[in-house]
Amino acid sequence: MLFADQGAQPMMGRLLAHLLICDPPHQSSADLAEALQASAGSISTLTRQLLAMGMIQKAVVPGSRATFFRLTPGMWVDLMRQRNGSLRAVREAADRGLRALAHRPTEQLDRLREFRDFYLFLEGEMPRLLDAWLARRQETPR
Repeated sequence: MLFADQGAQPMMGRLLAHLLICDPPHQSSADLAEALQASAGSISTLTRQLLAMGMIQKAVVPGSRATFFRLTPGMWVDLMRQRNGSLRAVREAADRGLRALAHRPTEQLDRLREFRDFYLFLEGEMPRLLDAWLARRQETPR
């Protein structure tokens, strides 16, 4: 449901959720289809998308010819770094809007300025948050 709220397919969220908790941590397409009660075609489509996004990777299982998938270690940080590029793009669009509308009264620009400032804040803070997370991960034994 969280993925659907963000515009992604709900099944993508279910697949990632399964890979977060499954044992073993690598699953074949057949394993995923069975666990999620999904078609082979759906699993194939989703795994291709998630591979392209870098969220999952193929895993080799000695003695098996099946293709296995697992979450990409550290992908959450990589995903958020990519999202920071999206934050920058939104902020840059707001900057262009402010320049284009500079002749308007200040009151009319206040909402756009607040929007831009919020994204500028997020864009600046995200790298620090990710660095702090990585430092915590190194300090905290698993």
